[in-house]
Amino acid sequence: MRRLLTCSLLLLALIAAPAHAAKLGEDGLHKQPWFTITFKDLREDMAAAKEAGKRLAIIIEQRGCLYCKKMHETVFSDEKVAKYISDNFMMVQYNMFGDEEVIDLDGETLTEKAAVRRWALAFTPTIMFFPEEAPEGKSAKDAAVQIMPGAFSKNTVLHMFQWVKEKGYLGEENFQKYHARKLNEERAK
Repeated sequence: MRRLLTCSLLLLALIAAPAHAAKLGEDGLHKQPWFTITFKDLREDMAAAKEAGKRLAIIIEQRGCLYCKKMHETVFSDEKVAKYISDNFMMVQYNMFGDEEVIDLDGETLTEKAAVRRWALAFTPTIMFFPEEAPEGKSAKDAAVQIMPGAFSKNTVLHMFQWVKEKGYLGEENFQKYHARKLNEERAK
């Protein structure tokens, strides 16, 4: 009986354990091997992404964020999601309360935490998606083609990245309709 109870508890622990443990950096933020480390000069980052045939996306996170951990363990750890993002986007991580220097698109130099306040972002994780070309005189918040606040499922995150890559924000089909269409197409397969 004791052996059966021990095996049952072990099985429950394995089921409850995350599929992929999120790795923490020295700053307390979860890391992915495909994140790009830059000097956080948004104009330079947009140019580097374009040169690599990608789009720039930044993710804002904070130490101890359970939703950030969930995104890393259940969404970014998915091979299909990770491959799509790393193939098509240059992802740069910002710390919501960080002191690293950031140069906004309009040239203003500030800390990560001051930039996050300037951009009026309140949730982590938040992903900001940028156009292919840096506009003149606009801050990151005004230039972003889409902002995704919060943790979502694999399909929602993947579809958002696909919608941005396909420039859905320029068309008639808003993201919710795009997402519903993609889900229906996947169900039909």
